Amino acid sequence: MTFAHRYIRIVDAVNYRVGRVMMYGIFVMIAILLWSSISKTFFLPSLWTLEIAQFAMVAYYIMGGPYSIQLGSNVRMDLFYGDWSDRKKAQFDAFTVLFLIFYLGVLLYGGLGSTAYSLGYFGDEPFRFLGGVVTGTETPGRLERSPTAWRPYLWPIKVIMCIGIFLMLLQAVSELFKDIIRLRGGKV
Repeated sequence: MTFAHRYIRIVDAVNYRVGRVMMYGIFVMIAILLWSSISKTFFLPSLWTLEIAQFAMVAYYIMGGPYSIQLGSNVRMDLFYGDWSDRKKAQFDAFTVLFLIFYLGVLLYGGLGSTAYSLGYFGDEPFRFLGGVVTGTETPGRLERSPTAWRPYLWPIKVIMCIGIFLMLLQAVSELFKDIIRLRGGKV
């Protein structure tokens, strides 16, 4: 189980650090919404404040999700779970995390396709296109913009969402490894 232990250590360390940084995202959102209130009261209303607050909330939530899973502070139905033994909890968690991994995989697949679309790719091979954008062999086309008055580009928040979903997928696999180690009687 040395691979599993190493994987758990690396993924947990990355998600711990990202989560600790993202905890301060609440102050970013407070500052944006405070400026929104001040500008609406004393000046001309800012067009960008509501949408940038939504983008900040998405980043806060998506990038903080893996940290929440790591701490076990995600929402659980504790009607029966709280009374179970540690072994039964590990069995149940190892089974249910498979659904989470499948869901996150589908979500990441769709998110990557949506990100390619936001970068102006309308073909049938979005993953080849994204790989080409990363390596520099492809160039983005007409970039997708929000239909609001401010009209920001959407690709930055879609990239953040894909990174967050990927980190959450890695954390879910880490939790699966932890449950398997517990079921085998090992220490995490």
